[in-house]
Amino acid sequence: MKQKGLLVVISGPAGTGKGTVVRELLKNNGAKLSVSATTRQPRTGEENGVHYHFLTREQFEKMIAEDGFLEYAEYCGNYYGSPKKQAEQWMSEGNDVILEIEVQGCRKIKDRNPDCVSIFIMPPSMEELEKRLRGRGTETEEVILKRLERAKEEMALSENYDYVIVNDTVAGCAAEIEAVLRAEKNQ
Repeated sequence: MKQKGLLVVISGPAGTGKGTVVRELLKNNGAKLSVSATTRQPRTGEENGVHYHFLTREQFEKMIAEDGFLEYAEYCGNYYGSPKKQAEQWMSEGNDVILEIEVQGCRKIKDRNPDCVSIFIMPPSMEELEKRLRGRGTETEEVILKRLERAKEEMALSENYDYVIVNDTVAGCAAEIEAVLRAEKNQ
């Protein structure tokens, strides 16, 4: 019988490189990415169903009422959530499922799924984080400042995670996470 897949939560401040690290993990070990739903507007180049499921506030609230999320939270005025049905199916098929979510969501996942593996990705420094956020060119100065302030709050909560990994290089960070997942499966 195939071993059930792990539910893996990956969090970190905006601009830490979570998405890039997760893409590397998906290439290397065949894990599945839970595509989050959100009420925020798509950024240039983002596709519905690929980067996020872009929903109206009304659609999102309907899914909340129907218990359709593993977790959900409101962040910077928008809802974000992890749809439940697909993740549960993939895990039952033996696939690890990665949730790339923020700290509020992780707390909710851990409450409902205590066996999940939680990993916090830390930036090498606050200066590097600011450089990465500004380099995106997608946010206003006001949003960048909010994200930097929020990053400090999120990093203070990293102690609530099973593992904290610094993203100095994408390959190195992904390799560390892969080692963690191998170890968790062999426990």
